[in-house]
Parts: sequence; structure tokens; C-alpha cells
Amino acid sequence: MKPTGPIPPDFAAQSGALHIAGHPADRYATTTPCFVYDSAIIAARIERFRAAFPAIDLHYAIKANPFPPLLAAIAPLVDGLDVASAGELARALAVKPAVAISFAGPGKRDTELAAAIGAGATINLESEGEADRAFAQADRLGVRPRLAIRVNPDVELRGSGMRMGGRPSPFGVDADRAGALARRVIDGGADWRGWHFYAGSQALDAQAIVDTQAATLALATRLSDETGTAPPLVNLGGGFGVPYFAGDVALDVERVGAGLTEALAAAPLPGTRFAIELGRWLVAECGVYLTRVVDRKESMGEVFLVCDGGLHHQLAATGNLGTVVRRNYPLALAHAIGEPPAETVSVVGPLCTPLDRIGDHVGLPRAAVGDLIAVFLAGAYGATASPAAFLGHPPAVEMLGAARETE
Repeated sequence: MKPTGPIPPDFAAQSGALHIAGHPADRYATTTPCFVYDSAIIAARIERFRAAFPAIDLHYAIKANPFPPLLAAIAPLVDGLDVASAGELARALAVKPAVAISFAGPGKRDTELAAAIGAGATINLESEGEADRAFAQADRLGVRPRLAIRVNPDVELRGSGMRMGGRPSPFGVDADRAGALARRVIDGGADWRGWHFYAGSQALDAQAIVDTQAATLALATRLSDETGTAPPLVNLGGGFGVPYFAGDVALDVERVGAGLTEALAAAPLPGTRFAIELGRWLVAECGVYLTRVVDRKESMGEVFLVCDGGLHHQLAATGNLGTVVRRNYPLALAHAIGEPPAETVSVVGPLCTPLDRIGDHVGLPRAAVGDLIAVFLAGAYGATASPAAFLGHPPAVEMLGAARETE
């Protein structure tokens, strides 16, 4: 038997039938597979962030989960939205004014630059060439562009699942060239919006994040001195992780907040606002992926629960989204949360590939055809980060959990 990751606290406290947003999982699973999101969990996360970072703006990186009803629930609770495509820009503009939207990512097409500049969103420039193209589109539109610079920092976030700084990268302008580009942007007449940093993601080590934020603040100060202008905003990035696997310990966000507060007290950037950009940490634990057992079979002494959902909807849970060593996400039999395991099974999907394995030799109560399997931490990088068209299976249904009943 192989271990699974820890069930998120809001669900781990339950026993018997799984409830999502106060209602039994069966209520949502009239069509499976499906994703169900509890927006109250997100709201609680945002409240916790505000308490730990009282002087910091909160931005939501919508690539983590751009489901429109979920985005509409989040938008009023955050200060900004960060997008990475014209499609995400359109979704963001539907729920937030353009001045609260920033557009990052390499390879922005001219049509995307024009859409963002025309709407009044901020472009986080990724290169000198992109700066030239942004000015050209702004001149064509007769608009003063709102421009910031994404910096490829000379530091990396230790222990992060995906390191995005301190190395050659398609993301951002190298730190030793960023100051000169900023001066060119400012002298070119743009509405200068500041610096954007991102050193890594999925980090659970609070001290590593504290150290990276302090180094980022020092770099932002140095670059601002080079340009001779205090930036309106410094986006410090994010990188806050969540515990997916056995042995993972939840991030001590309050410790990160205390460290950043101390670092900000020493940062000589008067009048500058600071932001943290989060996706996964805000939404991952709010989501549950429900898939139904369609066959129970034995092969060479092993039991397989074959389900109607799999990697085409939840690629990350199968270990095929950047994971070096395959480990089990938290999962459970939806009608038997908290019950001890009765057997060791492998939970697999319907696709014709051995990669389609949701749970590898996990302990579960005995499951039968028709039972629901719940895969947790499905609120981030699920439906839109998975190959939904693979083999022509239908997409998963997505929904917000029904409103919690009040007593």
C-alpha cells in the first residue's frame, strides 16, 4: 500500500458521506466526471492572507482556475487579476476593471498586445523586443500604454516545485538589463507601472519564501535606483504551495507575512505599493474532482477500480504534470470519508494508456461499481491544465458548490 496526500482540512474533518459546500457529494454527481468548487474555502483563504499581509495587495493568477463563476466570486475579494493570454484577458475584463489587470507571459502576439493596451490593462514586458512591439501597437491605437517589466531575477526560490529565476529563461528580462529597459520605457512616454517578479512556485518552506522576498525587494530597490524612479507597484510574485503528497506540511503563511513586514520596513521605496500574486494557494483546496467507478476488475492478484474520469481532466493527479516521481494525491471513497481501508486498489481512468492512473496501490474501503471516488486539491490546474480532447471523451462538468445552508 502506498500513502496518499493529506485530505484538505475542510474535508478531512468530515466522517461518513463527503459534503461539499454543506451538501452531499451525490447531489452534484448526477453527471460525472465533475469538478465541484467551494467558494467559501477561497474566501477564508483570502481572509487569512489579509490578516497575515495587511499592507500587501493580493492578485489572483487566473491560470490556476479560470472557471467564470469561480472567477466572478473571487474578483471582488482581490485587488488585481493576472492573466497570460487574450482568452484570460477577456474573462478578467468581464469581472474586473482593466486598471486592475496585468498581462504576463512570453510570446504575446501583436493582437494580444493591442487588446490589452486598448483595454487599459498593464503589460508585463518579457523582452526588449516585446517592448518595441508594445509601443508600435500603442502608436497605432493612439493610446498611452501601461507598461511594467517582468524581471528574470538573479535569485531562485529554494525548494519550489518549479523554479523560474536565477537561470536562463524565456520569462522576463534578465536583471542586469531590466534597469536600462525601464529607463527606455519611461523615456518613451509609457505609463510606467513598475516591476513584476516570479522566482518559483509550489514552495512549502516559509523561510525560503521569506529569504526570496527579501532578495526580491533588494533587487527592486537596486533596479529602481538605476532608473531614478520609484515604481508605482512591485509585484513580488507568489510561490505559496499546498500539501499534495504524504509528508507535506502546510505552509506557515503567518511566518511569511511577518518576514515580509520586517523586510518592507527596511525597503527604501516610498510611495510604492507591493503585491503578491497567488493562484494555487487560493483555489487548490476548494476543489473536488468526482469520478464514478464503472468497472471493478482483478488482474494477477491486483484490484483495479476503473473510473469514468482520469488524466484527461486531472492530469496533475496522475503525476503527469511536471512531477518527477509519481506520488498519490489525496483521494477517498465519497460515501466513506474517514473509514479505515479494507483493501489495496489502483484507481484508473478510461483512457487507453497506462499513464491514466489516479491512485497507485492506495488503501480504500471496499468500493463497488457506481461508487464515487473523490480526488482532492482539484481546484487548481485541473480542467484547463489537462488534455481534455485526448481520445474524444467528453469534458468534465464544472460547478460552484451550492450555497451553504444557514441555520
